[in-house]
Amino acid sequence: MRSMTELGNDLYTGKASFPFVGRRRSWFIVAIVLVVLSAVAPFLRGVEFSIEFTGGSQFLVSAPASTDQGLASSAVEEVVPGTTTKVTTISNRDIRVQTSQLDDAETHAVTSALAEAYDVDAEEITASFIGPTWGQDVTRQSLWGLAIFLALTFLILAIYFRTWKMSAAAIIGLLDVLIVTVGIYSLCGFEISPAAVIGFLTILAYSLYDTTVVFDKIRENTVEDAEVTGRTFGESVNLAVNQTLVRSINTSVVAALPVAAILFIGSFVLGAETLSDISLAIFVGIIVATYSTLFVAAPLYSLFRENEPAIRTADERVLAARAA
Repeated sequence: MRSMTELGNDLYTGKASFPFVGRRRSWFIVAIVLVVLSAVAPFLRGVEFSIEFTGGSQFLVSAPASTDQGLASSAVEEVVPGTTTKVTTISNRDIRVQTSQLDDAETHAVTSALAEAYDVDAEEITASFIGPTWGQDVTRQSLWGLAIFLALTFLILAIYFRTWKMSAAAIIGLLDVLIVTVGIYSLCGFEISPAAVIGFLTILAYSLYDTTVVFDKIRENTVEDAEVTGRTFGESVNLAVNQTLVRSINTSVVAALPVAAILFIGSFVLGAETLSDISLAIFVGIIVATYSTLFVAAPLYSLFRENEPAIRTADERVLAARAA
């Protein structure tokens, strides 16, 4: 069995090759299916947005005598019948209660009811309120941040690589990463919070880095004259992806390991909920970003360029010489 070093050498020289470009139709079908499923998943399961987006009242019960979440639901229902209530246990010792918007009198009454239900002093309960306007501002700023990020990415890549087609392929790859990551995130039942949004934007930056490295190697390979190399444009692109394959895998593993530690130890063991929001988004995004660069962005760029007259003519000469 070949070692990773031997495999890397074989991939770099072309002795071994994985058909990223040659079987791109299959990869595109898989990518489309994943995108459709990810886009439909939030509607089937329902997307939960955190209180920062929806607005409402929040109560934190510190060190209650019991962590029974049913006590909080019953206490709120007795004071404000019909209100929406979400109860969460934090670090296995505190209770967080989120409700729809309450006025001052209702907030005071719920605080007293929770204090009685959990056998704590009213001073041990922290009440806060987040208005819906603030949540709308967070949503709007998040969307603006995403739009500006994608626009600047397209412009900078177009200038750096001197072709808008490479920028278009990279942007489509980024959108693929975003949609699939959000879909998996929602299927896991996590709510969309500002921390999760930060995670989504962070993973787009990671995906952009990985795509840029691969595309830089593609540019290096495709600049060479096709008749000199004896390769078609698609073959040069495929070689570049194979030459960076081991690097992409190693980078993803190294990046995913500490995030996995944060996710599984910090979140599930220590109960740090904010860590779970951002770490799950980044953990899933790292895996999806690696797949998207290799199976979507790079083959898509090859598809965009292969029908250009100069490239098509060069490919025909290479194939004719190979047949002869």
